[in-house]
Amino acid sequence: MNFSDDPRPLILVTNDDGYDAPGISHLIRALSGMGRIVEVAPDSPQSGKACSFTAHDQLHLRRISDDGDVLFYTCSGTPVDCVKLSLHHIFAQRRPDLIVSGINHGGNDSVCVMYSGTMGAVLEGCIVGIPAVGFSLQEFNWNADFTSAEEVVRTIVPQVLRKRMPRGTVLNVNIPYRKEFSGYKVCRQADGYWHKEYIDVNTENEEDLVFFTSGQYANREPDATDTEEYYLNRGYVTIVPCQVDLTAYRAMDDFKYLEQ
Repeated sequence: MNFSDDPRPLILVTNDDGYDAPGISHLIRALSGMGRIVEVAPDSPQSGKACSFTAHDQLHLRRISDDGDVLFYTCSGTPVDCVKLSLHHIFAQRRPDLIVSGINHGGNDSVCVMYSGTMGAVLEGCIVGIPAVGFSLQEFNWNADFTSAEEVVRTIVPQVLRKRMPRGTVLNVNIPYRKEFSGYKVCRQADGYWHKEYIDVNTENEEDLVFFTSGQYANREPDATDTEEYYLNRGYVTIVPCQVDLTAYRAMDDFKYLEQ
């Protein structure tokens, strides 16, 4: 696909809830008029796939439609597959100016960023040096009202396209489920974890145990006033800059004793 003659910003859109999720439809609507949009979304739900990709099976990329503004494909793989395969095939001549993932059904705050397929696609953009933003609405209901979330997209994306972002960073945007916000806040990721992560369905047969995924979130720093949890609970849209570099720089000196 050759986009070289199109002067508009080129925006790749994906998600992890699947191509038919309401969230991605609202994302496309919010992005309308901002550029040439290419939607490459999983053909089935891929939540919780994080940064995984398809290593051994064939991948199918199916072109669905093109109205001149939105070019629409489905992909048989994960969100990261959607990004990798589209960069390989669709964007071989011109890379996208921005990758936008979402709008996710449910929050991706705190440690959830490690599990999220929505953010997996965003972090893939980080790896290859393409600006990327993930949007998540703090509501799991399939029929949730995305009106306010669309407004967040329309507020943030034009600014990111205009001002760009530092190489090696991407944005994780979480949106409270409410009609009006207290504001927008750039903040840090909260330190938390999940516990009570499974419901025992059948543990009577030791040879065939059955569990259902569940879980409760625990915040290790409930009194901190500079985290996304603090601001989300107060009605703010939170914006957390993220990076792929997992080096614990503050701990490097603590391990100097291992040097030879």
